Amino acid sequence: WIINYQGGLTRRGIIGEICFHIAKFFNSDLRFIIFLFQSFFYLLFLVLTFNFFRNINNNILTSFAVFTPIFILYPVAEIEVLARKEMFLYIYFLCFIFFCDPKSNYKKYLNIFIFIITPIVCLIYEEIVLFFPFIVACVVFQNKVKTFKSFFKLCLLFTPSLMIVLYFFIYPMTDENHAVMIQSLLDNFNERCYMSCQLLIVNDINEFGVVIDFIYGRASWDVIMTWIIRHLLIFLIGFFPLFILASHSKIKNKNIFSYFKLTNILYLMFFLYLPIIPLFIFGGDWGRWIGMLISFSTFFYFFLYKFNHIDVDFKTLSKKFSFFRNKKKLVIIIFILFAFGWNQKTAMSGDVAT
Repeated sequence: WIINYQGGLTRRGIIGEICFHIAKFFNSDLRFIIFLFQSFFYLLFLVLTFNFFRNINNNILTSFAVFTPIFILYPVAEIEVLARKEMFLYIYFLCFIFFCDPKSNYKKYLNIFIFIITPIVCLIYEEIVLFFPFIVACVVFQNKVKTFKSFFKLCLLFTPSLMIVLYFFIYPMTDENHAVMIQSLLDNFNERCYMSCQLLIVNDINEFGVVIDFIYGRASWDVIMTWIIRHLLIFLIGFFPLFILASHSKIKNKNIFSYFKLTNILYLMFFLYLPIIPLFIFGGDWGRWIGMLISFSTFFYFFLYKFNHIDVDFKTLSKKFSFFRNKKKLVIIIFILFAFGWNQKTAMSGDVAT
């Protein structure tokens, strides 16, 4: 949050720059201003999330999907990820879904929203580009995009955003500019540049070898395999309710995904996950990446469900889970253990928390 533009344009700096100038103008503590920003935007995220889910038909499986411990409950259970910058990505996606609402009077401004707001989000947290497939998929469903020409026109809306991220790759912050930013924080607020601020030049996104060595260099293959197996289990267990719903859901009206045999929503979701794999290779906060992945996946699935873009085979699901019929106490116990009994930690080296 303290990354800013005092040393020049850099990734993730726009919020820090705004906080910097507000704190300086009011002669206030920088941390207090950041706290106000965090509190406001986290509350906004909760309000938007509640508003999104409140009119959705609820059942046992949807409750398990929403209250998986790696989704909404995760920042509460793992305080280290509370009010991190991915919160802005969720707010952006929820606002985007609002513009997609067929009943909204603002749906005609959807393309303008993508073209103008998305580049600003890239300045806040550039990793939003890895989740662009979810945004594109929503528009494909909403506009019933069937041709490659229409799909290409849709992708052109993301050109300014991609150019911004490309700029950060081509012109990363120099050591000299980083030193200016560090000194500015010290002179104005007596703040030390640490964590992500310090790693801006240590983890240069252009030097993949350096990044890989920084993350995995001190770990043996046995340890790395332990991390992979642990987070694979977290992924499978935490996503299980959503995957069950998605596997029994199919596209209602044909669109461009139908031509690629992605009518089953589970297959479509796996396809959308492909660009996100680099996060797990070049970043060590695997718990956060899983949290981001489940958040976009859940919002995306319920976007399809809420706006009637999919057919869900609840009859088959009811048969498969008939054992739990009339066993309310057992379901409640399982729900409590599943939702509140565990969660992943932030870093890949962290064990499962209870």
